[in-house]
Amino acid sequence: MLEFCKTVLVKVSFDKALFAKELKKSVRWLKRSEIHTLKDWCLKRYGEIYGDLIHATFSNQALIA
Repeated sequence: MLEFCKTVLVKVSFDKALFAKELKKSVRWLKRSEIHTLKDWCLKRYGEIYGDLIHATFSNQALIA
C-alpha cells in the first residue's frame, strides 16, 4: 500500500490541492510504521515545494490516530 500511495502522490504532485487530498488519504490508509516512512519520503522528494503542507498533514493527530 505504501508504494501505491507514493505512486499516486507522484502523479498528482503537479497540483497542490490534489497532493494535499491524496496525502491525507494516504495517511488514513497506512499503518503507523508506514506513515513515518511516507513522511520521510515526502519531505525528501517534495519538501521544498510542499514542506508546510506535509508538516501540517503529519502533525494532524486526528488523521494519524
